[in-house]
Amino acid sequence: MSIRRPGPARNTDAIARMIRIDHAGEYGAVHIYRGQRAVFGRIPSKTRIARQLAHMEADEQAHLDAFDGYIAERGVRPTLLSPVWRMAGFGLGVATALMGEEAAHACTEAVESVIEGHYGEQVKELEAMGETELAADFARYQEEETAHKNLAVDEGAHDAPGYPLLSALIKAGCRAAIKVTERI
Repeated sequence: MSIRRPGPARNTDAIARMIRIDHAGEYGAVHIYRGQRAVFGRIPSKTRIARQLAHMEADEQAHLDAFDGYIAERGVRPTLLSPVWRMAGFGLGVATALMGEEAAHACTEAVESVIEGHYGEQVKELEAMGETELAADFARYQEEETAHKNLAVDEGAHDAPGYPLLSALIKAGCRAAIKVTERI
């Protein structure tokens, strides 16, 4: 039995896991916003939130495109769970939009709170590995996710019906998705 030692192979494995997880997360986020827009985009009085969601979706799509590039450049295997994250993301988006604007914002705030911390941890880890360019990219994504979270809070996320429970459930789901996607 061989002992794994710190070094390039271990760093490569860790980076591959990060890329796989973050790719899946960005994929799910795009579909959350698509689900929310599928509801709000049909209601003439909801054009303001639909525009906000379209802007956030565009940011997430840009992140997803970058992660598609990392997967190709670094030969990382994407998660096998993409179809699950697509359906789960879209379903979560539709469900929270049907609950109202505040619930849709609560969804964004919960997801982005988890992702903000997640990217923060990864940035530190990447910097320690000497992966400064990738760390800088991840830090930029973190800033954009934080901006989404802050907008959601400003727009009334905490006023959603059942906010504490809704937020806790969404955060738990995000953390579980991260753990499962690390390997699958």
